[in-house]
Parts: sequence; C-alpha cells; structure tokens
Amino acid sequence: MVWFQDEGRWIERPAIEQACDRLLTEAKDRLGISSYRRVLLLPPDITRAHAGVGWITEYLYHRLDEAGAQVHVIPTLGQHVPHTPEDNRWMFGTIPEEQIHAHDWKDGVTHVGTVPAEFVRERTGGAVDWEMPIDLNTMLMTQDWDLIINVGHIVPHEVLGFANHNKNYFIGLGGKRTLGASHLASAVYGIENNLGNLLTPVRACFNYAEEHFLGGLPDVYLQVVMDYADDGTLAHTGVYVGDDLDTYYAAARASMAQNITAFDEPVDKIVAVMQADEFRATWVANKAVYRTRMAMADGGELVIIAPGVERFGEQPEVDALIRKYGYLSKEEVLAKYATEADMQEIPHATAHLVHGSSEGRFTITYAPGALTREDIESVGYQYLDLAEALRRYDPDVLEDGWNTLPDGERIYFISTPSAGLWSTRDRLASRAGHEQHR
Repeated sequence: MVWFQDEGRWIERPAIEQACDRLLTEAKDRLGISSYRRVLLLPPDITRAHAGVGWITEYLYHRLDEAGAQVHVIPTLGQHVPHTPEDNRWMFGTIPEEQIHAHDWKDGVTHVGTVPAEFVRERTGGAVDWEMPIDLNTMLMTQDWDLIINVGHIVPHEVLGFANHNKNYFIGLGGKRTLGASHLASAVYGIENNLGNLLTPVRACFNYAEEHFLGGLPDVYLQVVMDYADDGTLAHTGVYVGDDLDTYYAAARASMAQNITAFDEPVDKIVAVMQADEFRATWVANKAVYRTRMAMADGGELVIIAPGVERFGEQPEVDALIRKYGYLSKEEVLAKYATEADMQEIPHATAHLVHGSSEGRFTITYAPGALTREDIESVGYQYLDLAEALRRYDPDVLEDGWNTLPDGERIYFISTPSAGLWSTRDRLASRAGHEQHR
C-alpha cells in the first residue's frame, strides 16, 4: 500500500527531507524492524542525478549513520559504466566512497528464479516466447538487511512504461540474462507500445518476479515526480512512499499527467540537449531519440546536442556491436538477430539498436563532444560540429518549447529529454489498446 504521499506545486527540499524521516519512522512499525543495524540504499545512477536522488540518498545515509546503522549504497547501474569516485562525490556528496558499491552485471549476480515463457508469451500477446531468467545483485540477495530503501524518479520509460519502482532491482541490479531477455522483449513488443503506459509486458513480468522471488526483502520505495517550473527548471511535484505496486501506480499516474507532452500535429524539427555531466554514451543520450520519436514528423530532423558523449556503448562489447551494425529499424534488427551470433550474445545491446533508430522516418543529427564525423555517420546518424550546434542552438538562450530563430527557422527545444515523453495525440491513442491493467 501507499504509506504516504505529498503532492503539490512545488515541494521544496525540507519537505522531502521530512518525508525521508517519516519513512524511517514508519518502516519500523510497518515492517516490524526493532532497530536499524544494516541498511541498503538503492538510488539510480548518475544519468538521473537531475532528479535530486543523490542528495536524497545522502540525507538518508547520514540519518541512518547517526542512528548507529551500518549503511551501504549500490547505485542501480544495470550495465552502465560504474561511477568514478569523482562521480560519487558529485552525486552523493559526503557519503564515504567505501560505502558505495558498483554493481557487476556479469559476475556479481545470483540466480533467484525464472519468469516462465508461458507468462511472458501471454503478457506480450504472443510476440515473445522466451522465459526471463532473474539474476540479481549478490550483495542484495545474500546479505542480511534490516531495511532496503529504493530511491528513484518516476518518468516515462521505453521498457517499463515508467521508470523506477522494481526497475531498480531487475534492470538496475540485474544480470546479463535478465537485461537481455527483458530489453529484447520490449523491443520486439515495440517501445511505442511501452512508453508512458502504466503496465507494460516487461513490467508485468517484473511484478511477477517481485511477487514470487523477492517477498522476503524488507523493502520500501521512495519515489519522486518532477515537472518544469515557470523558469524552465525541473522541480519536485510529488513524493510517494510505500512498499507495493499501489505506490508505483500513484507516482506513475502523476507522471503521466505531468510528463507527457502531446501535439496535435507532428513536429518537423526538435533540438534536444543531453547534459555532459550525466550522458557520456549514445546508450543513455539516445533518450533524446526514443522520448521524442512519437512526436517527430516523417522527413523531419532531430538534433541532439551532447557535449559529454564520447562513445556509443556503455561497455566495450556493446560499443563494438553498435559500431558494427549501426542503428537500424526493428524489422532490420530482428532479421539480423535470427542469424547473427554476436547479436544473440548480448540481446540488450541488440535492443538498443532499435531504441536509437528513427525507423527510417526522420533524420537524427548528433553534435557530440568526442566522437568524430566518421564515427557518427558510420552508425546511420548525421554529424553536426558541437561548436556550431551551440552557436546556432544556444541552450542558454532557447526556452523549452517553441522557438523561432533569427533566420526564421522554427524549432521545438527540449532541455531535458530524460524527464518526459513527447508524442502526437494520434500516436498516443493508436497504442492505447496495448495498455495492460491488473
């Protein structure tokens, strides 16, 4: 159930800190905890730092530490590159480095169960017929915890409809097999059928896994929702605390109302900025692609200004796969997947080829910080020099929404694509039949 929630425009930091304190108080009574000896904090990784989840984690850490608890932190990286000590200081402030542990998606996981193929087939309407092995972080599953606190930002997501909740476990702390089976399932089903839907097929599979395999964990979810304030910055509008699916649904419905922008007509040109301190590979910077793809007009152009991007994949083998095949349509990827062993070896990377594609409908132009023109063009994108992009589309001058440039060009500018979903009303409506309910 939802233990408690706070909604408003706007919710300032002191109120969120009070919610953290209330969580620690109520958890003892609700979960039967006599004292906090060992507590695990599971925040998102650096790609969601803009949501304030770093300082929330830091606040919880110090409140628990002051109470005598031994507190550990595992950023829910999935297969993203582990944080450097500098990253951790930037995001988590004064939490000691030795208390922050990197998730190892290859060798640091334990098998906890399997979602049956029959269940996956039923939930995907027959699109997918494989089982979903559930391998999770060994430290999470084998050590004793008095309390596990999942901290996160609820926002539209290409695999799970909305990010966070048990995504922290099954993606953020998942193993290679879990990541592969789930990401490819989402790509086969169609990410447009997932984005911004409350209950997607993969979410349903994760809910099954949580119910069947994680029932013994003493956990609680602390989720935030954000929206754009009048000055164009993101600010908190909701805090949701609880230990079950109702907590997810409450936050996701708020995000659905606040974080989806619907257009009457497709947009010819979108310019999006991916912040250098959060997005260093197209793997994560391509949120700009799949969060806007449903809004783009056929024949239009998406410009992505990404000064921090220096590679394609988060891992060397993923980077190599993207460089080999480039970003392809779903049908092209699935045709190759049937015969190509390297695609079959890392299916979550294969799914990413679909996520980063325009499906041949529009042009994707990248202005990266450290990839060359040859690099960018080799994967099917167009290249734009970063300095030129910043001169023409200055993020300090443009405002979120429609802008008319001095030469008359009209663009739609998005300063934080990772914070929402943009689509035409027709495209949102066309996939409404795919929505699943409990």
